[in-house]
Amino acid sequence: FARAVAHDRHFTRCAMGGGRFNSTVAAPLEETPNYEELTNPADMKPKDVVAALDKYIVGQKEAKRSVAVALRNRWRRHRVPAEFKEEIYPKNILMIGPTGVGKTEIARRVAKLTDAPFIRVECTKFTEVGYHGRDVDSICEDLYKAAVLLLKNKIREQNKEKVRKKAREVVLKALCGEGNSSDFEEFLDSGALADQEVVLEVPKKAPPTPKDPQGQQMEEFVRHLQGMQKQTTQQRMLVSEALKIAEETEMEKLLDDEKVAQEALRCCEQYGIVVLDEVDKICQPSDGSRKGVSGEGVQQDLLPLVEGTTVNLKSGMPVKTDHILFIASGAFQLVKPSDMIAELQGRMPLRVNLKALTKEDFYRILTEPQANLIYQNKELMRTEDVTLDVQDEAVQEIAEVAFQANATVQNIGARRLITVVERVLEGIAFQAPDHAGETIAITRDLVRERVGDMLKTQDLQKLII
Repeated sequence: FARAVAHDRHFTRCAMGGGRFNSTVAAPLEETPNYEELTNPADMKPKDVVAALDKYIVGQKEAKRSVAVALRNRWRRHRVPAEFKEEIYPKNILMIGPTGVGKTEIARRVAKLTDAPFIRVECTKFTEVGYHGRDVDSICEDLYKAAVLLLKNKIREQNKEKVRKKAREVVLKALCGEGNSSDFEEFLDSGALADQEVVLEVPKKAPPTPKDPQGQQMEEFVRHLQGMQKQTTQQRMLVSEALKIAEETEMEKLLDDEKVAQEALRCCEQYGIVVLDEVDKICQPSDGSRKGVSGEGVQQDLLPLVEGTTVNLKSGMPVKTDHILFIASGAFQLVKPSDMIAELQGRMPLRVNLKALTKEDFYRILTEPQANLIYQNKELMRTEDVTLDVQDEAVQEIAEVAFQANATVQNIGARRLITVVERVLEGIAFQAPDHAGETIAITRDLVRERVGDMLKTQDLQKLII
């Protein structure tokens, strides 16, 4: 206790002495990240990729195998002789299947497994060049931004401990100047100084970025601001807040914007994955019954990107799309894959048909994935100190109801399970705060009671003209 009082008196003298709390921005960390190592593709065998996907997605073995092989071919391409490397192009994939069977989820999970830049775009959002709306070149802009964000997050994660240590030194220096920092380390680590005030020198925040009439940021203005000499200002704040701001400041020093931009460009070009969702919605039926600016013209605009071209970003940086992997997906209920323009069909050499989900698939979706719907709802109720005892017969009944609903109304795939589960648990979720400490059983009869009227309504709809 006496030691704590002595330290507190010393802390008070520092505060009243003026200037002892002021800190300057510390020198940047000496070590710089290995940018190329951070963006190299993950060394995963195809069977390992499929096994990892099985933890989240039920069935669709053919689609998983095709995507796993495409990723492994990327890894192989970087190990062939240099004279052949640029001649090997990715085999783009066309996934065909009803909604809600896992087309987009497969691509998203694969990109996450391999730490590759990934974006999903809906083809219906694009219009032909010359019309008001988004043009296809914005795909490269979005993919590059995803690559920059991915790389920065990796650098932050890799250097988290170093930055935290450096930020701690900055705050200690602000507390007691150049010396006697060891006297305060124990109190800083224990949080005893969290409510004390300190003056920290931090960079000034940049003014808000103006926007053009379409709401897009003006990149030229941002680059002009970044080129200006960074100014700092002194701010008085709590020690707990100062530690966070010091970490952010030190991390920004570690991020070399020029190197990040260069490596993000390489990562985007070599390992980027683009999912062209709802591609069937821009196809014209063979009878010509559906016209619009989001149709064949958009396919013509997509063609150069898919086959390989150079797109200049707003920053002036060129992005080559030759080795970006494109995965197109669509239900193709009103049109056929052959209704796509022939040139675009030729750029999607691998076709995968995803199967509609069966009752058994629905049961597996509710039980096998790590974060299945049943587990999610159990954890949500656990926050109210309510235990859900979901019997296996009840899970089978939920799967049966979802399958019948898809068969009689409209097939929306696994998304139907969300509707059924929420219908079953709606009353329990509403009254959960009043049943803390209790265990509630979910039985087959309870499921039938909650969703029985849903199936009756569907049967009556068949009779409506």
